[in-house]
Parts: sequence; structure tokens; C-alpha cells
Amino acid sequence: MSRTGFAGVDVGGGGVRVRIEVEGMTAQGADAAPVPRDRGHVDLDRLAARIATVVDQATLVAEETVPARTGGFGQDRAVQGGVPAVDRFAAMAVGVTGLPGLVKDPGTLWEALGERFGLGTLVVAGDLVTTHVGALGFQPGVVVAAGTGVITLGTDMNGVWNQADGWGHLLGDHGGGAWIGAQGLHAALRAHDGRAGGSAALLERMTARFGHPLDLVALVYESGSAAHHLASFAPCVGEAARAGDPVARRIWTEAGRQLGQTAVAAATGLDPVFSWGGRLFDAADLLMEPFQETVRESLPGARFTPPLGTSADGALALAKAAADGTVRPRHPYLYVFTPTGGPDAPPPRRTR
Repeated sequence: MSRTGFAGVDVGGGGVRVRIEVEGMTAQGADAAPVPRDRGHVDLDRLAARIATVVDQATLVAEETVPARTGGFGQDRAVQGGVPAVDRFAAMAVGVTGLPGLVKDPGTLWEALGERFGLGTLVVAGDLVTTHVGALGFQPGVVVAAGTGVITLGTDMNGVWNQADGWGHLLGDHGGGAWIGAQGLHAALRAHDGRAGGSAALLERMTARFGHPLDLVALVYESGSAAHHLASFAPCVGEAARAGDPVARRIWTEAGRQLGQTAVAAATGLDPVFSWGGRLFDAADLLMEPFQETVRESLPGARFTPPLGTSADGALALAKAAADGTVRPRHPYLYVFTPTGGPDAPPPRRTR
């Protein structure tokens, strides 16, 4: 019996995450490696191989889902089960960190994955798009995506497409995991040197994680994944903040404020509806209050709604919508490929 499925893929600084749906059954898979890079750009050839591996592995561990009454994805009741064999995927959507800006040719993923999985449609989007869909389910509003980096999208999925931040750990990503980790390491190194503004608690955690400061320097500056290593220290800054270290608490408070400023910047032309996504918001106890307070300082009528699901959930929803023909290209944020060609529409004018 021929069966088709849908696949949603989220590619972020923390790895590749996959959700697959076949006849009411879902499977999940993930890896935890840094995004492969080639002179700063995302290496799509190596990324495609990783996606294929995780998709293949995901079919080995499945969950039968019963849709929640709310209709929201990401909130389903799961019962352990098995996934039927898949002959082809009607559609796959891949949300990629670095798009736009650091993805040279999204069509590379079609060339690598289209025939491999018998795709009817492939959507390649920035992870800001899949996070937005995951959080708000195709409804208008602003969604802050914060993990290793930070990128915010305010959109109505039609004529308004506002991006704020997403400029990478050297030029932006203020308030993200790499930023928090870097601020924590700055404070640790100040304490090591005896300079003002240091934190003995963060120095202790830095030494436990990285060893001598010279070992840290070699790791960060010789690595092609500096942001990944910086972000790995953010949980340590969180531990210190929860233990009462004032320097660490100030870092997290400022991170929340930075995320709030980014959210406000992306709200032009939209009702003030805000949500969020990304693993950084797992530290809601440290982030949420300064984040929401900063937004309300500029937009007193702001409304905050918890995310319906994750970026991987959003990618799966985007794949299913693409199979129905309801997803159109929105360059440079979203590309649609089919066996007959694609992207299938000219790029619209960017809002900004």
C-alpha cells in the first residue's frame, strides 16, 4: 500500500530537529551538532546529509497523536506506537538558521532531498518563519526566536514582513544564548584578571567547563563554531543567576530587555500580538518579566500569547500547507520548490 507523509525540519544552533507525520502517526528525531559552515555560510550539502540521517532515524521512534480539542499543534496527546512505512513525502519544510543572509542557494536542498525522499514540494524557509508558524499558527503577530542567536519576525503572512536582528553573534543577536554566554565569560575573565565588574561565581563555572582561560581562548578563536561554544555557557550563567549572583542576574535581565526591544522593532504595521520560540525561553523565570515589561513600555496594549508549538511543529504545519498549495514564496524568507521548478513566484518587495 502506497503511503505519503509530511516532514518538518528545524535547523538551529542547537542541531537538527525533525517531526514526521504519516496517517495520523508522528515521529520525532534530533541531533545536537553545530550547524555545518563553509567560510561562514551554511554548508547545505553537509546539512542535507544530516537532515536525511535524522529523518531516517526518526521513523524508528514514533508516537501516535490524538489532536487536542484546541486544534493547536504541539499540544497533542501522545501514545507510544509505530509509524507506517513511507513511500514518499508529499511535502517537507526546512527552517534554517542563517536564512536570509548566510544561505547561498536554497535550491541545493531540493537537489539533495527532492529525489531522495520523493518530495512533491519542498519549502525552505528561515527558522524565523517556522518559529512564527509554530508559535502563532499562520496568524499575524510578532514572534521572537531565541536560541544560540536571535531573530524576530513580525508578519501577517501577506504584505507585512518585518525582520529585526538576526545579524549573527558578531554584529547582533542581542539577548540570545551566545550573547548571554559571552557576557558571562566577560565577567568571568574580569574576575580572573582582578578587574572591576567581574563575577567569582561565573569564573568558577567557566573554569569547570572550559579549564584555564587560555584553553577557552583556543577553543573560541580556533573553532568554526564560536557562537555554539559561547552559547554553551549560557546555562551556567543561568545557574549563577538562580543562585543569587548579581552579575549573572543583570546579564539575564538585560537579555530580556534586548529581546523586548527587538520585538517592538518588528511590530510596525501589526496588531501588538507577541509570542516567542526557541530553547532560550526555557529560562522563562529569568527572561519573561524583563522581556514583557520592555515591550509594554513602548506598546502598553501589547498582548502576549504562549507559543502553540515549536519551530519543528511550525515546519510540519508549513509542509502540510504547502502540500495543499497554500504556501507562496516570500523571498528572502521563504522558497518553494517542486519537481516542475521553483521558486514559483518573483520575490515581493521587502517591508524593510
